[in-house]
Amino acid sequence: MTGVALMARSCLGKTVIGRLLTLLVVLGVAAAGLPHTACAGAAATTVPGKPAKSSKPAAAASQAAIRAVAAPERPPEAIQAPARVYLFRGALGPLFSTGMDRLADKIEQAGFDARVYEFTLCDLIALQVAKNYREAPGPIVLIGHSMGGLCSVRISIALQEQNIPVSLVVTVDPAHATKSVPLNVQRFINIFLSDNILGGGDVKPEPGFRGHYASFDMKDHDEVTHINIDKMDDVHAQLVTMISQLSQTPATAEADPVQLRYLVPPKVSLELWDSGTPLAVRPGETLDQIATNYRVPLWALQQSNRGLGSTPLIPGQRIILPRHLLPQAANQPAPQPPDAPVRR
Repeated sequence: MTGVALMARSCLGKTVIGRLLTLLVVLGVAAAGLPHTACAGAAATTVPGKPAKSSKPAAAASQAAIRAVAAPERPPEAIQAPARVYLFRGALGPLFSTGMDRLADKIEQAGFDARVYEFTLCDLIALQVAKNYREAPGPIVLIGHSMGGLCSVRISIALQEQNIPVSLVVTVDPAHATKSVPLNVQRFINIFLSDNILGGGDVKPEPGFRGHYASFDMKDHDEVTHINIDKMDDVHAQLVTMISQLSQTPATAEADPVQLRYLVPPKVSLELWDSGTPLAVRPGETLDQIATNYRVPLWALQQSNRGLGSTPLIPGQRIILPRHLLPQAANQPAPQPPDAPVRR
């Protein structure tokens, strides 16, 4: 018997179900490239204390099992517990998705629970995410690179079937087969390379989606590839800030947020806006002036309002302004131009 089989037998063999699942665990562990020494998290119950970031539950789960137990829907404003962050590597993740591990380290340093998994454990981790939420409701954050991005959306879909909200989903050059963003996701960000065959997933929301959505195509950035797109330190810093603010940030806005889709120009920094908000043009304003007043790049305004760059603006005309979601306290003292909308 191999070392993997011995480990699986030791972790699972004491129960009838465990014996039946041993072979599946062996195959799953081998496929995921997991260390043969980790049994932490094999049980369905949560072990007190904080396990290692990369602990992998060693049992198989079906989509039917994920749907078996429904949780009551909880209003977003009732969520107070700290965020839990689940990160997923892509294929050959320990070699090519190490950005997920680096990001998890930064999130943990900010004081949040962050764990990294292989995408091959997707359905099993969905069970654990739902269980953790039922025991201690708090913001759920799912971040994945390549096939891990596909997994993040797949888990969101499973949680929707249990009426569990997902505060933030970030997909980093996800696989083309990634499904649409489900309606229970409150904030979704896709950073991708549309011309890449390893990733390139242009993930779009389901019809009726009313959350915050922003898509950033980096294909014009020659320095960005599928192998390093998950390792951008400036993106990591912005995501850590978002996660730190989740518990104090309203999930909804006064009006339906406007979806943003950007082709990021070369040689410019990637700024992760959350969504767009309508803005009424004041007399005499131009796009250049609005860009300066609201401290947003002119190219972003032009892409959010295609066709307006070469025509005069009309007072009262509605344009779309990219914005960040901020904690309520941060919105109060922030200086705003006259008649500016509250940026939340």
